[in-house]
Order: sequence, then structure tokens, then C-alpha cells
Amino acid sequence: MADHDLVIIGGSFAGRYAAIWAMEQHKKVALIEPEKTTPFNFLIPHVLSQIRQVKNQFFIPANNQTPLSWVQVRQWMENVIANIEEQYSLAILAAIGIDVIVGKAKFSRELLIKANNRKLSARSYLIATGAIPKTMGVEFSNYFTPANIGQQLDVTKVGKNWVIIGGNPDSIVWAQILQNLGFNITLIVKTLQVLPSLDADISYLVQAILEADGVRVLTETPVSQIKEINGKKWIQAGNEAIETDEILACAGYQAKVENLHLEAVKVQYNQRSIKVNSRLQTTNSQIYACGDVIGGYSDTNISNYEVKIAVDNALFSSKTKVNYQNIPWAIATNPQIAQVGFTETQAKQFYSDVVVSKHYFKNIAATQLTEETTGIYKLVTHRNGEILGATIINSQAGELINIIALAIAQKIKIEAISHLFPIYPSFSEIFAFGR
Repeated sequence: MADHDLVIIGGSFAGRYAAIWAMEQHKKVALIEPEKTTPFNFLIPHVLSQIRQVKNQFFIPANNQTPLSWVQVRQWMENVIANIEEQYSLAILAAIGIDVIVGKAKFSRELLIKANNRKLSARSYLIATGAIPKTMGVEFSNYFTPANIGQQLDVTKVGKNWVIIGGNPDSIVWAQILQNLGFNITLIVKTLQVLPSLDADISYLVQAILEADGVRVLTETPVSQIKEINGKKWIQAGNEAIETDEILACAGYQAKVENLHLEAVKVQYNQRSIKVNSRLQTTNSQIYACGDVIGGYSDTNISNYEVKIAVDNALFSSKTKVNYQNIPWAIATNPQIAQVGFTETQAKQFYSDVVVSKHYFKNIAATQLTEETTGIYKLVTHRNGEILGATIINSQAGELINIIALAIAQKIKIEAISHLFPIYPSFSEIFAFGR
């Protein structure tokens, strides 16, 4: 007979969230995490992206270019993360009845998990180990990655000039953070536009926002060589040789599966992700996976969505499938970028009756009052008003996109939303413009 209903191999926030969710189903749960796990590091860019608002806390005008004391910023960041982490600490998890084990986990051929000289058996298993940044694939290794910059960054000890390589959300967020911390940033993107998964008009607006902040953006510029000469780093980017003090490489992620012995239990995976079906079941029917370790979106709310589906399927043999169409995601820029459902480009690949409307935040009172007029609300619908997707760029985009996500989930047409009468003035007034 199995010792547990569910054993979770964690190391990410998704692992802890899964353990709590499984306990709420009144099941016997074990959570295994490696030593020195830092599952809340994903919060660092979210916290630092609010640097302009932080200036207000220290009585520095937001438009003042005087950089904050790094001691102040660091302490504020650590306090915020500590307050959030406390709610999900291993001590709290153990107190509510979860069997918490700190150590390395690996599967055996008998479908047992070995950890800290213990052998654990379960009806089902869940892998939520997360992911780690990919390397750039060059011999040069003296650079930062999204995984270590949060801990290792000390603005008093690094050079002033930075090059960031990559056109993904990590690179966009950190370009803006570092620029707002007083550094000179060059962002190098090999594709035609930054954030190539978004529509071109949205991508170009994001680029314009970065450039207005002072970031130098080079698109369609592949990096062919990186060298260190006389203590200085040199990057060959397209036809240009760039000298820089520091490099941040945002090359994407790979699954954190080292030493799990997945081959022993016939779980298929590649460098990017563990292979799962639409029920988040691996190629071993008793083992499920969710979060960053399966690739795809890396937003926490999406991982939490996957957690609930994976845990419910694992515990109750249900056959719920993932459907990301009404699950929003956001990028922690300032202003935020948020998206749900299809972009215009994606929608037109599947449908012939696509209608696109655009509304600008500069036209509503709330943004004039707060001086946050930059932004757009781009809506994609069928001709009959059924919502296919939306993109929002605004300081409140992460909140506003939830309304459209709910509308998609509940099949509410855009006319119903445009007939709302939101509080005036408020950012929600943007929805009153309708189609």
C-alpha cells in the first residue's frame, strides 16, 4: 500500500502551491525540496520593476534621475519577498500536515522516490522542479543570467555600461530595471522585433517605451562573438563591436530534471521540458508535471492553473485538460504588458471574420490624473462580438486583463462589457469605449 496519495518533487513555487492544494483535498502529501531552494526569486524583477513607485516611498520625485541608495532598494526588496514567502514557508507547510523532506530526490525502477535515506511510495507523483536559464552556447562565461542577477547584483560594484542579449520578457524587464537604476543599457535582439510573439504594433510600442526610458535597442542583430580584452568585455553584434562592462544573457530556459533518474520510470523529456499530454500526465501514467519544467508560459498564475489540473487529475483520476485560451499573462514592465487569448496575428490564422479595435489610455480621465497616459487596449473579436483575445499596455494592465479573461471564459460578448458604467475616473473606463 502506498505511503502517500501524492509525492511532489518541488523546488519551485508551483511545488509548494501544489502541496497546499493537495492537502486541501484532504489527502496525504509529501513535498521534497532540495537544500537552499529559492522558489521566490521570480518575485525579484516584479519588485524591482516598481522602482519608480519606490522613489515615492523615499520622498524622491518619480521624474528625478537621482538613483536610490542600493542599500534602501535591497532592503525594501528583501522585506517584500520575505513577507510573501512567509505564507508558503516549509515550516507552515509542515504545520498543516504536509510531509516536508529537504534533500535530493530521484526515482527508482520500482517507482519509489529516494530522498534523505527515505523511500517514499505514492498513488501518484508530481514533478514541479522548475527551470533554469540556458547558457548562451559560447566559450565566454563571465555574464549574468536572470537566475543569478537578483542575488549577485550590487550596483555599487558593477560597471555602468550593460549589454542585454535576448528579445524575451526577461530581457525587456531587466533592461528597464537596470536603466531605472542608473545604468546605460544596450538591448540586442536577433529578431525583427522585441517580443516577437506579440503583434508588431504592440512590439513597436514596447520598443518605443524602452527607448524613451533611455535603453538603446538593436533589432535584427545576431551576436556572433563575445570576448574579454584587457579587462573589458567585447560583443560582436551584427556589424558592430560593442565594448561593455557587464552582460546579461536572457537565452530562455531548460527543464530542471538533472539527477531525477527519469529514464528509470520511462518519463520522456528533452532539454527544454518534460513531455506531458493535455492532462499534464507524463509518459508514465502515474507521474504528472506542471509549471516551468514543462516549458511554455512561465507566469505564476499559469503555473497555479496547471497545478490544480495536475493535482486533481493525479488524485481523482479525472480527465481535465488544460486550455490556456482564457488564462492571462503579463510582463512586469512599467507600464505593464498583459495578454489573454489570441493576438491579432494568431486570430487571423484561424478565422476570417476577425475584428480589431484599439483604444488609447491617454483619452481617459484616470490616466490624466495619474500622468500614466502611455498605453493601449487592443481587442480582437469575431464579427458577432465574441472575444478572441486582448492586449493591454498600461500601469494597471495586469488588473484590467482579468476582466477580458473572465469574459472569454464565460463567453460574454464585448457589447455586454461596453454597457458597463465603471467608477469615474478609473482605468476601467477604457472598456466603456466598446468596439
